[in-house]
Amino acid sequence: MIQIEKALQDQVEIISNGSVVSPRGFSAGGLFCGIRRKRLDLGWIYSYVPASAAAVYTTNLFKAAPLKVSKESIDQENRLQGVIVNSGNANACTGERGLKDAYTMRDLYAAQMGIEPHLVAVLSTGVIGEFLPMEKIQAGISRIGSVEQPADVVDFEEAIQTTDTCRKSCAVKITIDGKLVSIGGAAKGSGMIHPNMATMLGFITTDAAIDPASLQQALRQVTNKTFNMITVDGDTSTNDMVLIMANGMAENLTLNPSHKEWPKFINALEIVCRSLAKKIARDGEGASRLVEVTVKGALNDQVAAHVAKEVIGSNLVKTAIFGADPNWGRIICAIGYSKQPIDPEKVTVHIGPIKVVENSLPCGFNEEEAKNYLQQENIHILIELNQADGQATAWGCDLSYDYVRINASYRT
Repeated sequence: MIQIEKALQDQVEIISNGSVVSPRGFSAGGLFCGIRRKRLDLGWIYSYVPASAAAVYTTNLFKAAPLKVSKESIDQENRLQGVIVNSGNANACTGERGLKDAYTMRDLYAAQMGIEPHLVAVLSTGVIGEFLPMEKIQAGISRIGSVEQPADVVDFEEAIQTTDTCRKSCAVKITIDGKLVSIGGAAKGSGMIHPNMATMLGFITTDAAIDPASLQQALRQVTNKTFNMITVDGDTSTNDMVLIMANGMAENLTLNPSHKEWPKFINALEIVCRSLAKKIARDGEGASRLVEVTVKGALNDQVAAHVAKEVIGSNLVKTAIFGADPNWGRIICAIGYSKQPIDPEKVTVHIGPIKVVENSLPCGFNEEEAKNYLQQENIHILIELNQADGQATAWGCDLSYDYVRINASYRT
């Protein structure tokens, strides 16, 4: 199994400065329309041809109006050609007016680009419970140039941000059926991150030819191993969504699970999504460290995933890491309350290269060495349950004073 995965990894090439426009036939851009005080706040993606489309949505019962409109668009014929997204206002808990505004955004962008409204997805992110300033948004959409005019993908990556401190993008290329296929992605997310389907907002593009049903299957499979394995603060947003578009301009034979190179495509898609997920975790509000928790030896992969996310989501574990305190008791506690079938006599824990627990008993270790390790930017915790072969990895961050500061003044 490891040899197969290594072989697949070797067939994927990371594209330097890759983005959602790395695949053929996509453009993207962003501008300032006045929703926010100074920063870019309106972004878009456009495919030169209609593309197969799939998405995963938040499990929060309070789904924002844009998600409802986007789902309706995708469900009509599982194709999209454009995406319009604003930051600074989530258009969530806004009732009938919010739904009408989301439809208006869709229709305005469709008219601007000369495409059918059902080929447009709408996304919003920002403050909940406020109405969109539609006059500003309409004026902004009217300034979006035609596809022939230059647009800057960096502007798109900045326009979708809220409390993010950096842009998050990635792209790879592979060969399928002798054709060069690219997959690109962008995401935003820094707080309210504890997804049970996706992340705050994620956008994936590919020039691969793939049927919509297979695309949905691929996205859901990969999401479960990447975006669903991150947490910043335990909050699942009203607006979480990951969207993928595949326009077929690479001209490969149509991909589906029976295609001989399907595993190669899945692996490349997973690399893009994992990269974006880790960047979100590292950019957690006020975070100073990226934390990776790997669980091995579980009864199955699902058990391992539950344990990994429980540990990565523990505020006591997160604060200990912020304070560079190798308090392994907090890790053991999180494992214990995960409600998973674990033998409490067999657990081994490593903090980085340092074994701190063996067979659920403390090991003698150098406290200063462990403290020094926890001051690094990237922290790895390995948990061995020693029961079977299940394994999973989750990503998160530490919890600092700045998280409280940022969220105490989010609306001001």
